Order: sequence, then structure tokens, then C-alpha cells
Amino acid sequence: MKKRTTMLALLLATGAGTCLQAQEKLTQFKVRDAITVRTPIMNDSINPKGEKYADKDLLKTPVVLDLADAPFQVLSTDTAGVLSFPKAEKDHSIYLLETSLRAERFMTGKLKVTSPARWEIFINGESKMSKENAEDSISGASTREVNLRLEPEADYEITIKLLSGSKDKAVPTLKCELIKDDKFKDITCFVSPEQKKRFALPNTVYGNRVIGVSISPDGKYLLTRYWNNHSLKRSYTYTTLSELKTGKVLLSNAKEGMRWMPKSNKLYYTVQAAKGNDVITLDPLTLKEETILKGIPEESFTWSPNEDYLIYHPSEEGVKEEGPLKRIVSPADRIPGSRRRSFLAKYNPATGISERLTFGNHSTYLNDISPDGKYILYSTSKENITERPFSLSSLYQVNLETLAVDTLFIDDRFMGSASYSPDGKQLLLTGSPEAFGGIGKNCGNHPIANDFDSQAYIMDLATRHIEPITKDFAPTVYPLQWNKGDGCIYFNTNDEDCRNIYRYSPQTKKFEKLNLETDVTSAFALSENNPSIAAYIGQSNHNAGVAYLYDMKKKTSRLLADPMKPILDEIELGKTEPWNFTASDGTTIQGMMCLPPNFDPNKKYPLIVYYYGGTTPTERGISNPYCAQLFASRDYVVYVINPSGTIGYGQEFSARHVNAWGKRTADDIIEGTKQFCKEHPFVNDKKIGCLGASYGGFMTQYLQTQTDIFAAAVSHAGISNVTSYWGEGYWGYSYNAIAAADSYPWKNPELFTKQGSLFNADKINTPLLLLHGTADTNVPIGESIQLFNALKILGKTVEFVTVDGENHFIADYPKRILWHNSIMAWFARWLQDSPEWWNDLYPERHL
Repeated sequence: MKKRTTMLALLLATGAGTCLQAQEKLTQFKVRDAITVRTPIMNDSINPKGEKYADKDLLKTPVVLDLADAPFQVLSTDTAGVLSFPKAEKDHSIYLLETSLRAERFMTGKLKVTSPARWEIFINGESKMSKENAEDSISGASTREVNLRLEPEADYEITIKLLSGSKDKAVPTLKCELIKDDKFKDITCFVSPEQKKRFALPNTVYGNRVIGVSISPDGKYLLTRYWNNHSLKRSYTYTTLSELKTGKVLLSNAKEGMRWMPKSNKLYYTVQAAKGNDVITLDPLTLKEETILKGIPEESFTWSPNEDYLIYHPSEEGVKEEGPLKRIVSPADRIPGSRRRSFLAKYNPATGISERLTFGNHSTYLNDISPDGKYILYSTSKENITERPFSLSSLYQVNLETLAVDTLFIDDRFMGSASYSPDGKQLLLTGSPEAFGGIGKNCGNHPIANDFDSQAYIMDLATRHIEPITKDFAPTVYPLQWNKGDGCIYFNTNDEDCRNIYRYSPQTKKFEKLNLETDVTSAFALSENNPSIAAYIGQSNHNAGVAYLYDMKKKTSRLLADPMKPILDEIELGKTEPWNFTASDGTTIQGMMCLPPNFDPNKKYPLIVYYYGGTTPTERGISNPYCAQLFASRDYVVYVINPSGTIGYGQEFSARHVNAWGKRTADDIIEGTKQFCKEHPFVNDKKIGCLGASYGGFMTQYLQTQTDIFAAAVSHAGISNVTSYWGEGYWGYSYNAIAAADSYPWKNPELFTKQGSLFNADKINTPLLLLHGTADTNVPIGESIQLFNALKILGKTVEFVTVDGENHFIADYPKRILWHNSIMAWFARWLQDSPEWWNDLYPERHL
């Protein structure tokens, strides 16, 4: 920031937040140096609307309100709370004043502005009021009041545009006061032009982030893709091309959708032609473009390793039912698009012929192309509704020259993906621990493994022998690449509450964790032939969308880009640290603690407890709407726990999720919460809240049937009746094929009833907020309706808020803001003894 001294004889402010009482003057502002604005040339006496020019029109002169890159100084008012400015010597001057206001709790009030000059006030960039006439004296200056509605610990940027004219009689002055409404007189407010901000929901979405990296096959060039998201309707993506060795940027705005050719170290992209698409390449060495293919089919494709053909993925519509009635032929038939089928075709650039490779009633999917380009691997999937997991997969190898088909697997229940080794002699397979006869299963005394806990296997194509390589490896694995350069297999993993990159050596049969700077690595790229340098993207509890280069030999990282840093540097994040405990059965249950900004160990704080949804661990990071920093920013201590059942901690731990529906998982959460409070005297154990979504929403509901330690609870898209969810959700029956493997309502009725909150609603005493999207196809809204009805009939404290038109995740951002505020207001009501925000959002209705 630039700061320059002006002729104004005012004190330099300290920048520390000032605590405001019931009625207080705003005494510190950032003030931009005067901007001269001139009266326009008068070609006519009136405009097209018949209006005459007036000096007040200059108040509407567009000016950038953000002072971050403008020359300014931080100034303090005099003892009367007044700032004075030099009057414009000729024409007009505009002064911009800026400060930040934050209330500790929800409150309403007014900003009282007094000035003889013309002015306009903005709150968070939105114009709220203007005064268009200039007055003759300071003593006779009029006062206007701007209504304020302040949400707890939210930052409000107050910007005032002050217009001074050379013909004005009075020197421009300004006095600004905060007046709290009577019932909020005791609410603490802080105001300062340089106070640190609090982390808020927009920070999980908006800002500039790196979202993609890829390295050329020879390891010399790097593509880096950014997403600069300013606001709801203002964002753009851009891609840079750089030289890895020197870091020199060759293109600062490369074409959208550019990708590397598999062999020639050139980039390619497609454009619409008169007929079909053209493929254009770019040579990073010369930056010259060349059209290499013309009029190819307008469908997605995969290059062959030698760049001599393309594999297409055409699809066909399924049979459509005519009329208002539709016969549902299988459980999956309810899902839109389930009748569509995809196939494979080979396009020969030399002849322009697209040859259909697969045909039939079941979709076929390309898994990989052999390194020499002679073979492809493809799989099929078909429904098998009488046996979990209700689908069967087959894997085939095809000789592209003869179209001879080699069946590798037929109707396997638990197989995942397949890809070739660099020499084409082996396959890297993924699947459930139960795959291939359960050879990769290692879940202790549990009879059934958690199928979400993905495992890796190597198959020798000559002997068909399959070796499980992750059986004794705790993280859940997702293959990235079997690298030709070093012969190692690279995996992204769910590794406890992180996403780490490991490489596996088939020769030594050992895993090595790469020494990366990110806790949650979302993307990792390395050259196929020269894996000496990798590029990766990730986040942690204090950053997001950061990109690094990794030196494989030195095992060190170099920062490539951290575009969110300027925004996050202005925010005071809460301190995070691991917090684990030993459960009564001897298991170490891992978790994390996040403290509020400005944490005071001598205070008593309410506690928020959060846990996983589905069976995926709650990861570190600040890019999701449930991240710990969001709740810590509202003055809560946050305890994130990864209890029994989640993947990433080994097969035995994840298998605890199967046929449990809350058993043991709830015990871990309750025991962990009690132990957390015992070990942290700054937590108020009478003010504990909990929340979760989807399966986490189920856990919220179920926990209240097991304990009364929580003072408030929030369930988003939670399951109250396992039976109805099993039957009605699009994926209810298939999710239960894992969560309740081999169990059904008629076979194990206790699991489907006793573990649900609906059948135990009379045990719930905690004030419970139910939130649900009206278009949720995963967990239908009836799950919340049923429990809401039950608790209302029982006379319990419950609220039910629906989000119109939203599915399982609240994707519409304006709706997400309202949804988020509802959660925060609910907790403020019950955990901070501040019901005003909730009452403001949802005033009492007497129906």
C-alpha cells in the first residue's frame, strides 16, 4: 500500500480496532488523496431527458472504491469527531473515506452522517444513501441516517464519497457516528480502517485460485490454469504457458481447453469448423499454430500414444416412454439419463473414417490404450439387482488391428478401473477390498469391508496373476500415473485428514510419501518421460488454490503461484492444531481443533463439533461451506473429529462403517466431545453444538437419541428413517449396499429402525434445526419432513427450513448465503444466548 503525507494536519491512526459503545463517533478513516473532477463541456443546456446540468451530477463520477492500490493515509478526527478537508481551489474535488465496522453479535442501528458537502455512502460497495445539495456553513450542516443491519463478526466496509466544489461556501467536513438500537446497546462493535477481517462464506468461493497444472511429455513446459472469481456474475479463467527450467512465461493467456499431445510435446485444442471440429496445435518452442485435423466428429476423444488415431466416446439415447406414464423397469431407471448408453469408436485421421468399436445394450468405457497403441482396455457395466453391489463389471482387451477380444474379467462385482504399465505387460487395477476374491481384504474381525476404501492391484497379463499392493497400506488410493520415466506408480490418497501423494515402486514394493507443502493436494502432474519435476495444487487450513513445483531429486517444493494470498493476508484466521484421543476400546481417534481469532484462554467459548458425511474423512482446508474457520470466525471453538468408519485410516477402521449406521461412530463422537471439554477449560461444556450433512446429518439426528450433551444441533439433508432412504433416494439402495452390506429391511429390521432417529424421536431433547433442499434426489426431503412431524407431535424444539429448488448440495450461491446464515443464527440463538438474528431471519408466525 502507498501512503503519502498531505497538507492535512491530522494525526496518523494506529490501525487498532476501536470498541464502540451505544453511540460513538467513527474516528479513523483511510483517506484517498483528492481526485480532481471537472465540469463537462456544455454542448447543450439539457440532456436527452430534458434535465439541466447540476454540480450534484459530479457526485456520480465513477471512482474505484477499493483503496488498496490508491494513494491514501490513515487519518483521525479531531476531539469533536470531525474530519476537515481543503476546499477545491477550482472546479471540484472528490475525497474517498473508508473504514471497517464489525459487531460481535447481531445488531441493528444507524450510521449518522453530518456534512455541509455533498456525499454518497456505500456499504460493501453498494450505494445506500446520498446527499446532493451543498450547505453554506458547518454549523448548519444537515444530518442523514443510514439504517444498519450487522450480522455477527461480519466485516462491513464503509466508504464515503465526499464532493467539494470551488464555489461551495463551506469547507468540506464530515462527522460519522454509530447509533445502536436500544436493545443492542450492549453489543460490542469494532471499527478501524486497518483491522484484520474475519473469514467468511465468500472466502470459500471467491478469489483467485490455481485450478489446473499439466507438464509436457518432455518435462520442459508447464500449463497453469487459474480461476479468478470476483463475484456471483463476474469471473474469468486464464491459462499461462511457461518454461519450467527458467520460469519464463511464454503465453500469459493461452487458449482455453489446451492440452498436451501425448508424444510430440505440442499443445492442442479444438475449434468448430463449417462441418465438425478442427484440431489446432501450438508448438511451445516457436509459439506457431497449425491445423492438423479438419472436420473431425464433434465429440470428446482420447489421443493414441503415437498420435496416429483417436478413440471417441459416442453415446445414444435410450428408449423413451411416450405419454404421461412411465414404466420403471429397475431401481436405476428412476435416475435421469440412466437409459443413455455410451460406446467406443476409432477415428483414423489418414482416411477420415470413424470406425465403431463396440455395440450392445450396455455402455462401454475406455480404460486405457496400450503404450504401443496396439491394444485398448475397455469395461462394461450392467445392473445385477439381486446381489450387492447391484452391478457387474467386465474388462476386455482388444487388438485394434484384428479386433480380437481377450476377456480379462467377466461379471466382477467389485472391480474399478484398469490401466497399462509403461511396458504394456501389466495392468494397474483398482477395486474394493472385496475385489478379486477378497485378496486385498485386511479389515480384521469385520466380515465385510468398506467398499469405498479403494485398493490397488497389479495384474500380470501373461500369467493373469493378481497381486494386492495396498493391502497393508492404510490410505485409500486413487491412481494418477504409472510413470514411464522412473517406473513408479503415483497415487493421490485419502490419508487421514489429508490428501497426500505417494509413489510406489513395483521393484522394492515400498510406498514413499512425497514431501509436499499442501495438506490437501487436489492435483498433481508430472512428465511421462522426464519425471524430475512435478507440479501440484492444494490447500491447507490457512491457504487455498496454491501451486508448487516439486523437485523429485531434492524432494523440495518451490512456490509457483499463490493468488489468494493478498486476500487471506487481510484476514485473521483461527489457530488450528491436531487433537487426538484414545477411545475406551484403545483406538486412537484423530481430530483437529480450531480456535477463534483473538483467542483468549481465560474466556469460556461455546463449542461446535463437526464430523464426516458419507464415509470420507473431513479434510483440512478452507474451501468448503463447513470448514472449521467459518465457525471459528464467529467466536466458536471448533472440534473436527474423524470417528470410526471413515476411509483413509486403514481397512479395519473403515469397516466399522458397515452395518453400523451410527453404532460406535456415535460413541466416538460423544466420548471425544466429553474428553475435549475436559482437557480444554476454555470450552463451555453447557454450550456445545453439532452439525453434519447427508450421512453427517443422519449422525446429528442419531446423536441426539444417544446423549443430551449438545445444546443445539443442525442436520442438513439428514436421514431420519434408514428404510425410507434405502427405498426412495436415487442411490439409497446402492449406498446401503456398502453401509448396510447384505442387510435389508426384511432381513435386519432392527438395523433399519433402531438406528434411525425417527423410531427414537421421543429420546431427542436437543433443539434441532433441519435443513433440506426441496429437489434433493440423494436424500429426499421426506427424511426431514418425517422427523419434523414426529418432533412437533412430541412437543420438542425443532425448526425446519427448506431451500427451494436445491439438490443435495446448495449450489445456488445467493441461496447458500441464506442457508449458511440460518445455521449460524441457530447456533447464535442457543450457544451464544443471542436469539435476535434468528428472530430477524424467521419472525414468529401465528398460523
